[in-house]
Amino acid sequence: MEAAADEEKPLIHHLSPQDDGLEHTSDGTVDINKQPARRRSTGNWRACYFILGAEFTEGICFFGIQKNLVTYLTSVLHESNVDAARNVSTWIGSCFFTPLIGAFLADTYWGRYRAIVVFLSVYTVGMLVMTLSASIPVLMPSLSTSEIQRAMVYLGLYLVALGTGGIKPCTSALGADQFDTADPVERVTKGSFFNWYYFLINVGSLLSTTVLVWVQDNVGWGVGYAIPMVLMGFGLVVFVSGRKVYRYKKLGGSPLKRLSQVVVAAARNYRLKLPDDGSAPLHEEEMSPSQVNCSTERTSQFRFLDRAAIVVPPSSGKAVETMDPWRTCTVSQVEELKMLLRMCPVWASLLFFFAVTAQMSSTLIEQGMAMDNRVSRFTVPPASLSTFDILAVAAFIPIYDLVLVPLVRRATGRDRGLSQLQRLSVGLALSVLAMAYSASVEMRRLKAARAGRSVNIMWQTPSYVVLGVAEVFTSVGIMEFFYDESPETMKSMGAALAQLAISAGNYLNSAVLGVVASATGHGGAPGWIPDDLNEGHLDYFFWMMAGLSVLNLLMFIYFSLRYKG
Repeated sequence: MEAAADEEKPLIHHLSPQDDGLEHTSDGTVDINKQPARRRSTGNWRACYFILGAEFTEGICFFGIQKNLVTYLTSVLHESNVDAARNVSTWIGSCFFTPLIGAFLADTYWGRYRAIVVFLSVYTVGMLVMTLSASIPVLMPSLSTSEIQRAMVYLGLYLVALGTGGIKPCTSALGADQFDTADPVERVTKGSFFNWYYFLINVGSLLSTTVLVWVQDNVGWGVGYAIPMVLMGFGLVVFVSGRKVYRYKKLGGSPLKRLSQVVVAAARNYRLKLPDDGSAPLHEEEMSPSQVNCSTERTSQFRFLDRAAIVVPPSSGKAVETMDPWRTCTVSQVEELKMLLRMCPVWASLLFFFAVTAQMSSTLIEQGMAMDNRVSRFTVPPASLSTFDILAVAAFIPIYDLVLVPLVRRATGRDRGLSQLQRLSVGLALSVLAMAYSASVEMRRLKAARAGRSVNIMWQTPSYVVLGVAEVFTSVGIMEFFYDESPETMKSMGAALAQLAISAGNYLNSAVLGVVASATGHGGAPGWIPDDLNEGHLDYFFWMMAGLSVLNLLMFIYFSLRYKG
């Protein structure tokens, strides 16, 4: 009985720190003065509060734009349903593509802290431009529908896209940096950090979807954008105020340069042969104790890349210490590239999941606009239905972290219950159910519309709830997976790859919408998604997405079984 009771306790309670007498961290992190970080005065949750506070305000701003953007584009800029849905998906895709820029600058030149400060400032400027553009109809009524307003709207949107792109990979990576992976307690706590990181993002989204969307629809777009602009400035102040308790990772040079050196060196050494037993002399630098903790062992996959680390006798009597890095790389460099290559198939198979979640910002809102949005005495804005997605995330994350993980741990013996790939696959399966349900709701709505009746908007609720639970598994899981599986010198880039999957998913959704509109709307036909949905077949689109999601899930399972981390 005692053993069973111990198993039910969270793992963090029956793990002891690596060494209570160890003064400094073991992962090479430093404090603001570039001295070894002290375990008791830096990092851990004391630092994460400031990071999470900044991300919380960023979440309010981002979702304050995203959740009601399709309404703004159709009602204020008078764009068509298809154009608005496509432009929203393209903008969201851009928001999750620009993290590559922020991650590169953070890992190569600035460090994560400085990158966040710079991009928070850019974000604030973008929000200011959005506020001014939305205020033009009030300040200058004659220009309310002019190209000036349209230009300002898109300038503000893409400044926000640049700002959020610099913040997203760096805040999650900086937060994870606050936990020493050599310490058993901090290592497990880091897994909880990603859950609560996503939890606070969704709390910010909840406030945006309820309060800000209501303000935008009932008070005015200018005020609706001014509020998050002020909060963004406040988030910048909060983040900077925590600088003395952060743990900072040392820069490891340009990750792109390191990867390019491996490719070039492997190509230049293609004539050199590796023995079958893998005993060829390969180059590796001497490492400090902290680097040894984070070193990567040689693996047998992609052996052709091992040629990059073959020690080539230096010409002209040069010492080994001065060998050409474009001819001979270290084993660690080679393994860094291998790690990224192993993740590529998994990354590609996640794209369609984010094309499905993109429906919450496009077709599901348009479906809601064609439904009866009266609930008792209240009128529910279609964009506010995503509140149920947020509530599902907010409710399920504590359940997952505090209940599900300990229960599953008893069956699997894993620290986090499910493996990261198993966690991702559950979310993909749930996305199939969400699209199938949305298709059935649209079939019901079309049948009622042709009979002169309407279907209440609350029928959409299960779609948002199921997608919210799916996000807990997949959207959180992908952040943890890419951070953990990325090379030590490319943690920001790993976080950016997770964001890039979201970006590519939104671009994929934009492309799918364009193809569907072109393929089904030719010859004068209204197509599946016309401006008047009663004349189209949005249900066919949802069934198509459900079918493709099944194929995507099967592909993901195949790659997961072949994956070797």
